Amino acid sequence: MIELENITKTYGLGAEIYTALHAISFSIKEGEFVAIMGPSGSGKSTLMHILGCLDTPTTGTYHLNGKDVSAMTDNELAQIRGDNIGFVFQAFNLLPRTTVLRNVMLPLVYARVPVHERADRAAQALLSAGLTEEYFGHLSNQISGGQIQRVAIARALVNDPALILADEPTGNLDSKTSLIVLGTLQQLNREYGRTIILITHEPDIAEHAARIIRLKDGTIISDEKNASPRDAAREAALYA
Repeated sequence: MIELENITKTYGLGAEIYTALHAISFSIKEGEFVAIMGPSGSGKSTLMHILGCLDTPTTGTYHLNGKDVSAMTDNELAQIRGDNIGFVFQAFNLLPRTTVLRNVMLPLVYARVPVHERADRAAQALLSAGLTEEYFGHLSNQISGGQIQRVAIARALVNDPALILADEPTGNLDSKTSLIVLGTLQQLNREYGRTIILITHEPDIAEHAARIIRLKDGTIISDEKNASPRDAAREAALYA
């Protein structure tokens, strides 16, 4: 699904050039759950922007589902994002005075999905993300942090993207709620075969993925399979 080859990203002009990524190369297969981990300044946010088609590399190539997106225009990247990628951000970015169901329906409006299909597709995405029907009519400022993040996950799912890109999705959550959200991502990967890339700076969060790519100073320092990913749903149950 994803193939990066010698990706470099630099910023600045003349002598004042900062290299955020140094010749990054890796591939991700469909159905993988991969964590990209590193401290602040490691280059993970820059890499996330490139993977999410929010930016392009300075050099190197990036193929997503067989398409070279490395040198696409902004309009072309926007089309690729809309068709292929669902984003889950730390800040949720939901509309506070809008119902849960309508928040999830919003991407379908932009995608010009027929009106009669929107509610059904949004409801199915919410159920897949682990939110029950009793919450569909609640405003997004009337539910808990974990439920809000599940709504954000549902919104990322609603256009049926090939890739879910989760950028520090547990950053604003307490430990139990973080595990609930991670459990939702694990379920989407294990039961529905969703490809998930999790961006995090926390080792204990990364340990829930089946593969961990570690960055430091814009370079990959390790890329390893995680033979025994931590089970978030089981850990969350211990808080009950």
